[in-house]
Amino acid sequence: MARGAGLPLLLCCLGPLLCGAAAPGVPPGRAVSDLSRQYLACRLRRGGCEQPQEEASWEPQGWSLPLVGQDYLEILSSWYCSFGKCCETGDCRIANNITGLELDLSRRLHGQHLAKDVILKAVQGFLETPQPEKALALSFHGWSGTGKNFVARMIADHLYRDGLKSECVKVFISLFHFPHPKYVDLYKVQLKKQISETVQLCKQSLFIFDEAEKLHSGLLDALKPYVDHYDSIDEVDYRRSIFLFLSNIGGNIISQVTLDFWRAGRAREEITMEYLEQHLRLELLESTDGGFAHSHLIEENLIDFFVPFLPLENCHVKLCVRDAFLARSLPYTEEVLDEVVRMMVFIPEEKLFSAQGCKSVSHRINYFLP
Repeated sequence: MARGAGLPLLLCCLGPLLCGAAAPGVPPGRAVSDLSRQYLACRLRRGGCEQPQEEASWEPQGWSLPLVGQDYLEILSSWYCSFGKCCETGDCRIANNITGLELDLSRRLHGQHLAKDVILKAVQGFLETPQPEKALALSFHGWSGTGKNFVARMIADHLYRDGLKSECVKVFISLFHFPHPKYVDLYKVQLKKQISETVQLCKQSLFIFDEAEKLHSGLLDALKPYVDHYDSIDEVDYRRSIFLFLSNIGGNIISQVTLDFWRAGRAREEITMEYLEQHLRLELLESTDGGFAHSHLIEENLIDFFVPFLPLENCHVKLCVRDAFLARSLPYTEEVLDEVVRMMVFIPEEKLFSAQGCKSVSHRINYFLP
């Protein structure tokens, strides 16, 4: 059989299923779209979904898909799944591409040796644990523009096929989603409902809280049961969930430690997690900025890792500028990269750290386009 003839034949054989015609053995009133969703979309994706037990009795016996090449099967299943879910939960769209995450962290996250190491080990270890004792809770800390949101988006992209658009991922921005303190009781009800519904749809869910230091203490305490050591809450198991908290708290102490190392003639790569985390925890305990530092999440040690994002230096910002040109397939020279970097503001008196990190880099290169 010619290579190109296989797919039309397969489509012909499966036409009744894809178009909704009745199949032998299907009870009256049962749309074959149900059958095609379970058998076609899931079986072709090799282990994506299990057939619901109640449907096992009416599956046609003795029929199977013709073998016309795995490439055709992949094309067809991807095409079908682009129009609908592959199974009853969002879990069939989970990728958990740790290799891709490691590669992206290595190539695209600049100047963050601690964050790269901690995040990769924490996420990989959690996903490889058959029965976690609790949900994974990571707290990202550092100045604006150092990569916290960038990494959160990266994690979503590699753990879920649909990234931030996945049904398994929810992003909450403090001042946008919870702007009025007087409505905190209503927000708590809404937040609990969204978390519960998401985890019931996807056992492995990802929740991202941006500007966590601005969350009302009542909301933070409402999150405690979901990241604590409970087997289930109202018969829902949250231990496969991942919670990311993004905060500017601790940015000053992280920058001070980094500056002290530079002034002492030591490389920033010599900063260890053990050394910096001690300073970061102390900064959190002494912080008066919002309720995050004094929430039950912190006081009861429910945050698994405090991840420091170091301030970015000239060389790191230059790499961000290069990436911005490459992302848009634009030509560049070393002179242009240096010129864009010179437009950025650097502090303190040594002009060592970018005050904005890599924020606004993608817009600044517009000044240098023909």
